[in-house]
Amino acid sequence: MEFPMFIMGIHPHMFFEFLGWVAAVLTMVAVRRRIGDPLSDEQRVQVALAGLFGALLGAKILAWLEHPQTTFEGLSGSPALLIGGKTVVGGLLGGMIGVETAKKFLGINTRTGDQWVLPLAVGMSIGRLGCFFSGLDDATFGYSTSMPWGVDFGDGVTRHPTQLYEILFIWILIAWINTRQQLPKGGAFRAYMVGYLWWRLLIDWMKPADAPLLTLSAIQFACIGGLFWYHRCGVIRVKVEGIDASSEE
Repeated sequence: MEFPMFIMGIHPHMFFEFLGWVAAVLTMVAVRRRIGDPLSDEQRVQVALAGLFGALLGAKILAWLEHPQTTFEGLSGSPALLIGGKTVVGGLLGGMIGVETAKKFLGINTRTGDQWVLPLAVGMSIGRLGCFFSGLDDATFGYSTSMPWGVDFGDGVTRHPTQLYEILFIWILIAWINTRQQLPKGGAFRAYMVGYLWWRLLIDWMKPADAPLLTLSAIQFACIGGLFWYHRCGVIRVKVEGIDASSEE
């Protein structure tokens, strides 16, 4: 297998990212038909657009922070360098902020996050395939390893395929969420976010970082911020097994 693996002449990152967005939208439509939606069609569109804007903005900002040297070069005279690069963690946190801001503006107090869990899982999993097939171009691989499932992305070094690890983790997390019958409304989304942020905080120690601070990358600091928000700020408190829960999302 050669990396990057172009598909019909299209770079795999672009191909699978587009496919992931399409699959996520179709999954959202199916979820709404199956379990209903507390929002009207107009409200859902407004909230979704706010979430999309927040996700795109968050993904870019965190990508700039994750690769400070490239960002500095872009600001110093090569603005094209600022266009590429996005981060899933930034997208998730930015999307959450966008959705919550829109809900506040629209006066929506209903928790709506559970609608997003399966579409997020589907879209992120397909997107990670694009990261994997992009090989060294994407810089989402792990450190070198002697494990038999290590992958040579084209430079003769066998590395941890952390992109595939993430896909596996996402569906283990989804399976676990589906076994939680007593989750309060909004609890599935919170469980997904908390689980994924913990995962990225831990797994990113297996990935090279451009400019780590205290051994942590910018993405890991964002994960810590998100986890602090969920666990300590009092805006979101999750209690399961018959005990009350409160949440903004």
